[in-house]
Formats: sequence, C-alpha cells, structure tokens
Amino acid sequence: MNVLIKSATIVDSRSDFHNETVDILIEKGRISKISKRISNPNNYREIKLDNLHVSQGWFDSSVSFGEPGYEERETIDNGLKTAAQSGFTAVALNPNSNPVIDSYADITFVKSKAEGKATSLYPIGALTKSSNSEDLAELFDMKNAGAMAFYDYQKPIANPNLMKIALQYTSNFGGLVCSFPQESKICGLGVANEHINSTRLGLKGNPALAEELQISRDLFLLEYTEGKLHIPTISTAKSVELVRAAKAKKLDVTCSVAIHNLVLTDDSLSGFDTRYKVLPPLRTQNDCDALIEGLKDGTIDMVTTDHNPIDIEDKKVEFDYAKYGTIGLESAFGALQTIFTTKKTISLLTKGRSRFGVSDSIINIGEVADLSLFNPDVKYQFGKPDITSRSKNSAFLGMELNGKTYGVIANNKIVLK
Repeated sequence: MNVLIKSATIVDSRSDFHNETVDILIEKGRISKISKRISNPNNYREIKLDNLHVSQGWFDSSVSFGEPGYEERETIDNGLKTAAQSGFTAVALNPNSNPVIDSYADITFVKSKAEGKATSLYPIGALTKSSNSEDLAELFDMKNAGAMAFYDYQKPIANPNLMKIALQYTSNFGGLVCSFPQESKICGLGVANEHINSTRLGLKGNPALAEELQISRDLFLLEYTEGKLHIPTISTAKSVELVRAAKAKKLDVTCSVAIHNLVLTDDSLSGFDTRYKVLPPLRTQNDCDALIEGLKDGTIDMVTTDHNPIDIEDKKVEFDYAKYGTIGLESAFGALQTIFTTKKTISLLTKGRSRFGVSDSIINIGEVADLSLFNPDVKYQFGKPDITSRSKNSAFLGMELNGKTYGVIANNKIVLK
C-alpha cells in the first residue's frame, strides 16, 4: 500500500511533527517521508480531505459484535468496517457471543474472522465458563491463543473467592482480569439510576451503592492477591474516589468510562426511550462531572464506546424488558469533542493500548502507518445516515456532535467513508 496524504495536521505529542501541517508519504505501509510539500512522481494514490487531521490510531477497550450467534445484531466483518470508518485501528472484542468466547478454539475463530482487516481485533476471553460465574474458563489456553484479557461482559462475579482465585492464577502469566462493577443483590431488578428521575418515572432503581460496593470488594481482593485488575465502565463519583485511593496505594488497577456516561444523564429517560437503557445506567450530572475530572487527573485511564449493538426486537419493547446497550463507535469522536479539546480527545482515544498489550506507533519517519483521519471542526446533528452498524440503537441520535472521522490507514490498508 502506497499513498500520499496531502496537507494533514499531525496531532501526536510524541511526534517530531506535532501540530504541523505537512504531507505524509507512506510506502509499503510505512511512513517514508514527512515534509511541508512532497511531490508524487510515482503517481501514488493521493488523499486530500477538508481540514484533514491525523493522529495515532485510536483504540477501544470494549466492543461487542454479536458474531458468532448474534449476527442479526452485528458481524465481525461489518463491525470492523464500522470501527475503521469511525477512526479506530484496534478494538478489544468482548466475549458475549453465542456461544460465549471461553476456549482456545473460540479465540482462534474470532481472530481468523478478523484477518486482513484495517482495524485489528483483540479478543477478550470469558473469565468463567459460559460466563456463568461458577468455574474459571481455560484462561491460560486462551492467553496462548491470543486473548488480551478475561471478562464476563456486564456480568458481575458474585463469588469473592472465585475472583480471588482468578487474580492469583492470572498473576502467573501476567493476565489481565476485568471485573464488572455491580453488586447484583443490591442492584436487584433496577433498570435506571436510583435517584429523583427513577422515582418520578416509576422505574426500579439501580443505586450507585451497587457499583461502589463491588469496586471496594475487588480492590480489597486486588490488594490481597497483588494481581492485575481492570474495572470497565465505572459511572459514579464515589467510584472515582475509590480508584484514586487504590492508585495512591500503588495497586495494579486501571479503569475505563463509557462515553455515554460522560455525556448523558438520567434526565434522558423522561421519554422512556430504550436507547438510553445502558449498563451501568446513566447517572447524574454530579457523577458526569466527577468522571470528567477523573479523566483529567488520570484516575480514569481510558474511555470506551462500550459499543453494544442490540437488534430492534430487543429494544422496541417496554423499558423494563429492553436489553441494555447502545452502539457508540460512530459517535465517539464527535461526542467526546462536546466536552474536551481536540488534543485531549485524541489523548483519550489513544490510551489503553499498553494495558491490553496492544502496540502503538508514533507518527514519525520510518514508523508503521497506523493512523486515524478526521476533521475536528465540523458541527452536525448525528442521525441514522451516520450509522454503519447493522443495529441502530444509538443513544446519540439527534444530538449535535463536534467533529467527524474520515477513516483509517492501518495494517497496510486504507478505509475511508
């Protein structure tokens, strides 16, 4: 793959060309020249786009595609195409398919489905067999097959001894354990944040306490085992405080926050629109402010779209019965830019790689081309034409976003909208 990118502003604080508007020559998938003006004697393909900016390729630590078993929601092929068009060059795939990804063969299968794509897929193996929270899955085998972490997606491990054993066992080979932050008995049948809005709307409440108790338990277990823990999609102000205190103790813990939990609050639930039924639930503005502050001071390590396609039959039902989840790849960049500067947004979208064992590449001469292409200055109303996912369950439909993606150059391939 040979291509000449014209007049692109580089957003990469580690690059020698940070904030410069330059031409970038890529030959055989590697950056061979960066200069103010580069001629094209070999008649390579040229990319000229309005207000073009490029950064290191973005990474998402939590996406779901459905395949195998739930192809009506999304396929790996179209999911990776969506990720590429949304600016992501690497995604970590959750194991919540049917069957659950809990074996060497399952990891091998999803990796084979992703071969030859611009966006790299990094599978996460289930922490327990069939994600049933009873027995540990074959973690070491999955690690050898290419699993980057272990997680029962959105299913909390109720048994603390099982979590303890998981942290101890994975310490032998540097495995990363992910634990969904929810205490199920406290949560009960709650479907919305337990607060004024849930009471007003007559929706069963899922209290912040349910998340905070589980995080507290897991942090105690982490300290005891000296393991390696990632807490996905925290959502409350107290959760930020708990992780901050754990990091002050030098515990090996990281956490993420879903973009919709930064931008939206439980005020969105007034119309009982199931697009806003997510897990953890949308919380209050006070929680959003604390999460944003946690990202700014480094307590929260990364953002995620927590992209979770759900078919219309499971969303167009009463709120209590609808499945949890929103898609988020297509709206990620524009939604983050409603809160943060472009520089901070790019920083957040490129974090998390090292925690999940995903290599990165600086935008410098001689480096592999792993680039996200975007225009940070376009304001637009996000609508269904902006969605390439099979499922259309986006919580951001109708919202004004700031910034559009063009696509990616990665793995010796080009994907543009």
